[in-house]
Amino acid sequence: MLAIFDVEGVLYDAEYLPILAEKVNKEKEIWDITKKGIQGSINWEEGLIKRVELLKGIDFETCKQVADSLPIMTGAREACQTLKNAGWKVMAVSGGFTIMTDRLKEELNLDHVYTNELIFKDGKLDGVKINVDSDKAKSARVKIEEWNITKDEIVVIVDGANDIKLFDICNLGIAYRAQDLVKDLATTTLEEKDLTKIIPIINEHYSMDLPITTSS
Repeated sequence: MLAIFDVEGVLYDAEYLPILAEKVNKEKEIWDITKKGIQGSINWEEGLIKRVELLKGIDFETCKQVADSLPIMTGAREACQTLKNAGWKVMAVSGGFTIMTDRLKEELNLDHVYTNELIFKDGKLDGVKINVDSDKAKSARVKIEEWNITKDEIVVIVDGANDIKLFDICNLGIAYRAQDLVKDLATTTLEEKDLTKIIPIINEHYSMDLPITTSS
């Protein structure tokens, strides 16, 4: 079995670039583009390049500091641990960046993370290398094939328009505090801000009895 999570708004209770933008008083412009991207009203890749362009020149230390301060979503540790204890693979596919997902991979014991990379030149933000585009399923498929996991065994937990292609490769799609467009395409929705609540949904869908692991 495999669970695939989005990162910002799902495993992290925050969006990275808008917080980084506050450091240079550009949060309004960044939020405007971020919202359009999440809603699917602009080309996602173009929006990402545009946002990073606006933040060019911020020093690496600031970028790292903001990344390290992102709060992990309520219930994320327990949900991931519950799945791992039951022998599941846990993957994250993020339109974000390694600078913020490396810590998450370690803290949540994720098996694999697909994400983008911020490019720094002389210690300053200079651009972005896009590895994950708006077709997140394309990234996920690589590991799914390697791990030999079937569609029936895949659960997806996401919130944005750039995540919806993942629904094509799963049996259970959970829209977590998501955009309406995402809710319409999901198997089920979860509005409560607590990721442990995905466990009863999984249990019911698959007739399982996974006990929720409480964090020590």
